[in-house]
Amino acid sequence: MRRLLNMLLLVASLSLSGCGYNQFQSLDEEAKANWSEVLNQYQRRADLVPNLVSTVKGYASHEEKVLTEVTEARAKVGSMQLTPELLNDPDALAKFQAAQGQLTSALSRLMVVSENYPNLKADASFRDLQAQLEGTENRVTVARNRYIESVKQYNVAVRSFPNNLTAMMFGYQPKPSFTVENEKAISTAPKVDFGSDK
Repeated sequence: MRRLLNMLLLVASLSLSGCGYNQFQSLDEEAKANWSEVLNQYQRRADLVPNLVSTVKGYASHEEKVLTEVTEARAKVGSMQLTPELLNDPDALAKFQAAQGQLTSALSRLMVVSENYPNLKADASFRDLQAQLEGTENRVTVARNRYIESVKQYNVAVRSFPNNLTAMMFGYQPKPSFTVENEKAISTAPKVDFGSDK
């Protein structure tokens, strides 16, 4: 009886590995790990923002509107519930992307403000924070690219035959990936202006 049970277990495990089940497990875990790295880099950025705002406040006290926007955008990002289910919910992922986009936009305006304050640009603490933010943005980009690639591999496995039959049987669904907010806007090359019209 035990031999028969072992044989059945062996056949079952071989059939599961042959139909892509183990591949789904591997790709799903890879996508989750890469998503965790995306969140890690976004958290690093959010942690840096209060320091940046404090540094700029000393020099640009009358730029309160921009500083308030940055603080509010950072608070909005921090208030979001980031659960593993976010990976499988396109609406929640879109809200997450929108919040991160608002913070990115607010940070960009803050960097423009710094151009009006020569003393601020020369301050070592501001330069350090600016360099860390730039490095963080690069890390976010790398982490997002890795996540996008892992989701692509997972989704290809879920949709390919005969793996799609296994996916249906075990409830694996395609995962949403990152997209840009406005494809039309980014299709236009940015205009570089060094003040020649003054």
